[in-house]
Amino acid sequence: MLTSLLRSLALTALCSVCIVATDATAQTAAPAAAKRLRFFTEDASDTSFTVRRGGKTLEITRVMTGCAKNEGWFQPLVPVPGVTPVGEAEMLHALNDPEAMIVDMRSMPEFLVATIPMAINIPFTEVALRMNELGCDKAAGGQWNCTKAKKLYAFCNGPVCPQSPIAIRAITRDGFPASKIFYYRGGMLDWMALGLTTQPGEF
Repeated sequence: MLTSLLRSLALTALCSVCIVATDATAQTAAPAAAKRLRFFTEDASDTSFTVRRGGKTLEITRVMTGCAKNEGWFQPLVPVPGVTPVGEAEMLHALNDPEAMIVDMRSMPEFLVATIPMAINIPFTEVALRMNELGCDKAAGGQWNCTKAKKLYAFCNGPVCPQSPIAIRAITRDGFPASKIFYYRGGMLDWMALGLTTQPGEF
């Protein structure tokens, strides 16, 4: 329990959201110059979340921190029904699974700087076009046959990165089985915040 608490405190210190209370007795304001980031949608105005409870109102905002990886918005734990969300323990065990494909769905330049060991790079804009690399074959009529699809462990920059969820939605729409997809929402942000080993990506 102590280990979990220390981890939680460390992550909070590294990657916190700013809470601005309208109650004058409890106010923690973001720096005036800090850019406010989005919460749930692409809408540029989606930069706050209001909490009303016990007669008080709190406005929660999110600003860029030193460990932030992008300016996206919060992604669901399960981007498509049937997809399995995974954490660091499952990702580590997947590295030893010869049947698993660990796919970094970020852009090539980001991948080349640092990635999870054993990961290959298929940028999110290309995944639906390269499903043959995931165990699928093009059937007659140009449709994908994914009866031999591999176990896909997908990740990108972290909880606010939309890249791998976009790719997951695209490939499941084209026939890749959601049951074969394991989504690491924490991505590079959580992996690096926890001090786990990274390595430069390879072509």
